[in-house]
Amino acid sequence: MQNKVLIVGASGLVGTAAAISFAREGWQVVAASRRHPELLGHANIDFVPMDLQDKNACVEACANIQGITHLVYTAVFELPGLVDGWSDPLQISTNGQMLENLLDAVTVSNRLQHVTLLQGTKAYGAMVGPMRVPARESQPRVEHPNFYWLQEDFLRAHANIHDYGFTILRPQMIVGPNHGVAMNLPPVVGVYAALRQAEGLSFAFPGGVDRALEAVDVRLVGDSCLWAATHQCAEGETYNLTNGEVFSWRDMWPAIAQTLEVPLGEDESLSVADYVMQREPLWQNIVAKHKLSENTLEQIVGESHHYADLCFAHGTREPTPPIFVSTVKIHQAGFTQTYNSEESFCYWLGDLRERRIIP
Repeated sequence: MQNKVLIVGASGLVGTAAAISFAREGWQVVAASRRHPELLGHANIDFVPMDLQDKNACVEACANIQGITHLVYTAVFELPGLVDGWSDPLQISTNGQMLENLLDAVTVSNRLQHVTLLQGTKAYGAMVGPMRVPARESQPRVEHPNFYWLQEDFLRAHANIHDYGFTILRPQMIVGPNHGVAMNLPPVVGVYAALRQAEGLSFAFPGGVDRALEAVDVRLVGDSCLWAATHQCAEGETYNLTNGEVFSWRDMWPAIAQTLEVPLGEDESLSVADYVMQREPLWQNIVAKHKLSENTLEQIVGESHHYADLCFAHGTREPTPPIFVSTVKIHQAGFTQTYNSEESFCYWLGDLRERRIIP
């Protein structure tokens, strides 16, 4: 029997990449999300609309899906404003219920072999205080309000009852091609650069105190989902994911400016979220001038303008605690893929330009 994977949250960053990775290797792929994934056009990928917040809708959708052996769960519910919602009881309970609705529905008519669940560095308390450096998968839980533990505890219990394996992945600052999502920096950086140029201003770095950071190319995350599904050593394990190096925004900024063909300028502390979203009329002029895809700012940046302020350390005057994770565990297990972070970021900016999302 051919393996068949259900990718849930397929219109998002990781969901899109995972679907492409599995399809490339000949798997039958069913992509599920509320809206049709813009970037999926592979012959091995079928789309099923699914609203995870509606239990009955999940049951109805899953009743029409047969032969699912593997599941990659990448869906996430975010509140407006993004960061402030991460500890909100509504955000936590909704994300927990979404996973529960899906797993209960899909196991009625499918015998799962493996589930991959996505988490992130919030698991290490990155938003509540200094993290251990580097954060390792083996360290005890940092107890704080978040939906990761709610989902993980349910998954472990459900997997035990229904006899399937699972793997948990924790990527750090994912970078990829999707626009209109909650946390992806290339679209908002491209929009910011275009607006600055249209106003006759240089491409100034808008953040606070510089720091070393880690990121991960979404292609690596997609391939790690495939690896986890096909390697028994990954069952029951949790793995951190990064590109395998550190970078700083100020060192990367000249390469970004060159990729976008905009003049580099001196630092200028400002909120990207405020700056971008106050300029819809100007953006529509840019769209018309450069014959771009007709998207509003909200359709392009999603909630990522808030994420940009966080990642650029907007408003900070003192160095913030480092947020580094160890990827030794997954490398020793056999998954050794790496990316150059600067090349990765510029690659996706170029992709957005080619698709006429940004000029």
